[in-house]
This record gives sequence, structure tokens and C-alpha cells, in this order.
Amino acid sequence: MKRFSFYLVALMSALIVASCAKMGEPDGGWFDETPPRILGSTPIDRATSVLNNKINIYFDEFIKLDNPTEKVVVSPPQLEVPEIRSQGKRISVQLLDSLKPNTTYTIDFSDAISDNNEGNPLGNYTFSFSTGGQIDTLEVAGYVLDAENLEPVKGILVGLYQNQADSAFRKLPMLRVSRTDSRGRFVVKGVAKGDYRIYALQDADGNYRFTQQSEKIAFTPEVIMPSSKPDIKQDTIWRDSLHISDIKQIPYTHFLPDDVILRAFNELQTNRYFMKAERKDPNRFTIFFSYGDVDLPHITGLNFNAKDAFTVESSLNQDTITYWIRDTMLVNQDTLQLQMAYNVTDSLGKLVVKTDTLELLSKIPYAKRLKQKQDTYAKWKKKQDKNKERGREYETQMPVEPLEVRFNIGSQMAPDENPTLEMPAPLAICDTAKIHLYEKVDTLWYRARFQFGVVPGNDRLYKLIGAWNEGHEYSLETDSAAFVDIYGNASVKSKHGIKINANDTYGTLTMTLQRMDGKNCLLQLLGESGRTIKEVTAKNNSATFYYVKPGTYYLRLIVDENDNGRWDTGLFDAERQPEEVYYYPKQIECRAKRDVQGSWDPRQLPLYKQKPAALIKQKAEAEKKILRGRNIERARQLGIDYEERK
Repeated sequence: MKRFSFYLVALMSALIVASCAKMGEPDGGWFDETPPRILGSTPIDRATSVLNNKINIYFDEFIKLDNPTEKVVVSPPQLEVPEIRSQGKRISVQLLDSLKPNTTYTIDFSDAISDNNEGNPLGNYTFSFSTGGQIDTLEVAGYVLDAENLEPVKGILVGLYQNQADSAFRKLPMLRVSRTDSRGRFVVKGVAKGDYRIYALQDADGNYRFTQQSEKIAFTPEVIMPSSKPDIKQDTIWRDSLHISDIKQIPYTHFLPDDVILRAFNELQTNRYFMKAERKDPNRFTIFFSYGDVDLPHITGLNFNAKDAFTVESSLNQDTITYWIRDTMLVNQDTLQLQMAYNVTDSLGKLVVKTDTLELLSKIPYAKRLKQKQDTYAKWKKKQDKNKERGREYETQMPVEPLEVRFNIGSQMAPDENPTLEMPAPLAICDTAKIHLYEKVDTLWYRARFQFGVVPGNDRLYKLIGAWNEGHEYSLETDSAAFVDIYGNASVKSKHGIKINANDTYGTLTMTLQRMDGKNCLLQLLGESGRTIKEVTAKNNSATFYYVKPGTYYLRLIVDENDNGRWDTGLFDAERQPEEVYYYPKQIECRAKRDVQGSWDPRQLPLYKQKPAALIKQKAEAEKKILRGRNIERARQLGIDYEERK
């Protein structure tokens, strides 16, 4: 027994010493930062006279293949989807289409390959072979950006055509293809010498050609002539994080062009068809079309009389039409059956009349709404009865719910701002005689002049425009029943104080444009989230933003070719490019009492370098940066220098 106790004490002492020796040392070792390495393949990379359509690629460690259906691109495009699998330390590719003679094939894995443990990506890896006696090695590279906001477009196909007819994009599959990465960058590899047209396509149906109007596309009229030249690039060797050890000159083959810019867009959907109808609220239903039309649908009631039954409200381009039901008896009807005659686009692109029968159900049944009203009345009645029993004031009639007008009015405004009033339902009465605006001059209040009217494209939104004086106080007052909706609900009396800020609380920004003579330029001042704060049209190549609040801003420029005050998309069949968009590449700091002046040549930088990083939503992949950060943190825990450890 004593001997057992002795051994037990010795074992416990050894465990304590072992645990003390490891105190303070973080668990685990260094994270693996190295990507998997290729050991070989069958056939070998860049092999010629290949007749077998199965490829095996071998690696030095276990690997995984991320989303090969979308990330891996084979050129020429395969109409039958290849079988691409990862199996331990091997990737197998089975091409199901018949191999074409004397053709270079490329299998672009992009960043789909990574090691199995830490997920280190191999990078832009491409395997190639030729069925003929030589292999084509030229490359074409560039960027695809969203034409409206210069956002990098990730995962869109980019393809080349030797057939330079515009119809080839619609009728033939692409000859050589690539897919953009998270920066919008593409590299089309395995290209032979020749002249090409280049296109981008968000291929919805997998046929490698533009067949659906909904597909995002990009095109350029220029002809691409791939070439190469010997060149030198610098490779910087760092001794540590602050000091350079050496700069080496490394020769390489420079493929051109490497800076093609494709501006992607969706064509305006001009084919008109009925999309859906919905009745979210009992007192209205909305009909949605793919495109507007000057003629509104003709409604015939099947279980009700549609004559004078609605107040019609349409969007600015009349693709969305809301029918407000005027009769409360009809509002309480759970099901509306109607016939709708409307214009649609036929197979020849012409408008023809089509008739549909619709059944619209209220989402909240009348019985449930009635029960809610009865419960509300019961609560009110119970409260009034208690007040009566206790000798307090009580109501004999339940008050009618007023029209809840939403006043979009800040207590403080800039001299160029104007308040808006939003109505919950269409108005039957808008009595401007019951709307009053007063201005305080010294200590006295005087009537101030104003204009009041509907905002175009929104029948229930009204704007009050005043001649505001900086530093002055105003009072916007409405009498009872200034607004009455189609159901007889009236607004209540209201009063809103407004203070117009002094000019010295704002700054002014003036931007002079270079090389934009003769262009109609619309400039937008953007906030830190990219939302448009102010908008002005340049005059004589100069644009000025007044009453700018102190803060950080960005600038966007639209070349408004048709002078309609907005950006317009392109049209492939008309060979019309989308309107040009540029971003001022730096942020702009505006301060109170300061006039900021700048000069801007929108075409000085290529488009892919213009949009400030803070505004780019499609961020570049940063796996290696994240991994490096984890290793730096581990070095800090161990008390050593990360750069020295490397």
C-alpha cells in the first residue's frame, strides 16, 4: 500500500512539472501558408497531339475543389458539362464533347483549387494541351465593370470571336472563354494569332451566346489583335517589413492587350408582358408589367361593377399600376374577380391586346378585420364606461381615425431643401388655402410665399417649395381637413417649426472638368455609403455644389448623352453603348465656411482604377491576407518577430 502511494505521488508530480513547462505557450503550430504544389499530370501540361479527353493532375498534398461548375472554365466552351472531380491528391477532368482537331484546349481553374487543411488557394492555375502539332499561347486580359457604377463584375464569362459579324454573338458560341475573378479581372488563354471581337456574357442558359434579353452583356466595337513581347518586371526582396534587401529584374513574356475594359449592362426590358397581380391591402390591388405602356389596362368586374370603382395610381413609366378601391362595400369583399385587357409584345415585337381573368384575394379576410374593429370598439367602450362610473369625462362616440399625413420635415434645413408630405391614400381634397407658411422676421411672424404640388411619378407625395432665407425661422401649419382622402378620412391640425441653417454651417465644392468639352456632364456628390446626396449639371466644364454639410464625400460623373437627367443603359442590336460613368478617385473632405475647389480629368485613369476602394462592394478575395494576419498574431503570442520567423 505504501509502495502504491509512492508511485501515485510520483506520477502526479511528473504531470504537474510537465504542465508547468508548457504554461504560456499557445496551442498549435504555424498555419500553413503555402498552396498545394503540382507534381505532374497525364497528359503533361502543354502537351501536343493529344487524343485522350481525360486529364489527371497530381498534387503533393490533399486538395479540395471549390464549386468547379462555376469556377472552372474550359476553352473552347463545352456544350456538355465536363466531369471535374477532386480525389485525394488528384484532380480528374473528363471532357464529354468530342475533341476538335488542331485546337488548343485550356482548363482555367481560377482559384478553385486549395489545400484541404488551411484552404490556401493555388491561384490562377490553367492547364492546357493541343490536339494538333502546336499549342497556342497568346493571352488577352482586362477587366469587366458594371457600366452604371464601375463595380467589378465577378464570375461573368468573357469570350473571343474570330467571326467579327455582330450577329455571331447571338448565333455562335464563344471561341475562347474565361471568367472574371473578384476584381473583375479576366485572362483569356490559349489564343492563336488573329483578329478577334471580345464580349462579356452572364450566360443564363449555358449556350455561350447572347440569347436572352435579361442576360448581362458587354461589347466593344474595337478589334482585338493578340500579341506578345519580351519584357522585364521588378521583384522586390524585403529584408524585413521596413527594409528592402534587393530588387531583381526578371524577364517574362508580356501578352497584349492586357487592359481591355468591358462595361457590362442589362438592356432595358422593352418586351411587355404581365408579371403578377397582388392585393396586399383590402382597399387596393397592384398589377405589375415588365414594361410600361401609354394605354392602361381595361378592367371589367366579373363579380362587381368596375365603373367608377377605382382611383388609379401609376408609376412614372406606367409599368406598375395600383387600383385603389373607392367603395368600402367592395373593400370588404374578400374576393375580386375581374377581366383585364392589356397590351403585350408578340413574337414580332408588336403590341397586341391580350385578355386575362384574375382572382384577387384579400390577405386579411373581412371577418378577421371585422373582429379586430369589434375588439377595438369593445376596449374603447369599456374605458368610457369606467370613466362614466368614476365621474370623469367620457366620450359618447368613438372618434374617427384621422388621415395620418407623414411630414418629412427636418427641424433644421439647408436653404436648398424642401419638405415633403406623404399621404397614406389618394386624396379627394387638397385645400391649399388651409396650408400656411410663416416666416419670423425680427420678432414678428409674416406670411411667406410657397408652391405646393404633387411630385411627378408619385401621386401621393407632395412637395412644398419655399423661398427660404438663411438663418430664419419658419412655421408650417395646416388646418383641420386640409387633406381628405377618397374614404373621407381628414387630416388634423398640425404645426411644424423649421430653422434654416446659416450659410456658414456649410461648405461649397467646385469641380472643374478637363477634356469634357461638348459633353453634357451630370455630377453626383456621394456620401460614404455611395448614396447620392446632391446632383448638379456642369456648365462650361464647371460644377458647383452649394450647402454641403461637413463630412467626407465622393464624386460620380455621368455623361448624359440624351440630357434626360439620369444614366441610360445600352442596346446591343443598335450598337449603343451605355452612357459613360466616371468616379473621382479620391475622397473629398468638406468643412464649414470652406470653399473646396478641384480639377478633374475623368479620363486620366483607366476605369478599373477609378472607383474608390471605400465604395467598392465586391471586395477582392483576401484569403492570404487573413492567413498572414493569423500568423502575425501567433508570432505576437510567442514573443517573436513574424518577418524574422519567415
